[in-house]
Amino acid sequence: MHELGIIVHINKTLHELAEENGLTEIGSVTLEVGEVSTIVPEYLTDCWAYYRKKFPLIENAELRMEMLPAVTFCEDCKETYPTVRYGRECPYCSGGNTYLVAGQECNIKEIEAK
Repeated sequence: MHELGIIVHINKTLHELAEENGLTEIGSVTLEVGEVSTIVPEYLTDCWAYYRKKFPLIENAELRMEMLPAVTFCEDCKETYPTVRYGRECPYCSGGNTYLVAGQECNIKEIEAK
């Protein structure tokens, strides 16, 4: 379960930002999570619920997630397509010269301070 490690990293980032900006409480954190990032949203939520109890800065903070679709680009026909639906084979030209352009990320999109 790498979700706990992600939460630990997010917490560290939030504490650094709080120190830099004189914040005393975080109201919410919005994450962008890629569709093929291997992050299990339910595990991430459970880890957040457990971990936030240990830190006054985030103890009342809500974790929000926005799922980002996975998109693949085909080098042969220069088209993009939904990765999960079609995999590595391009639905336009049946080529396999493709690569993922979006959908693996996990980013902090927004932090609401109280």
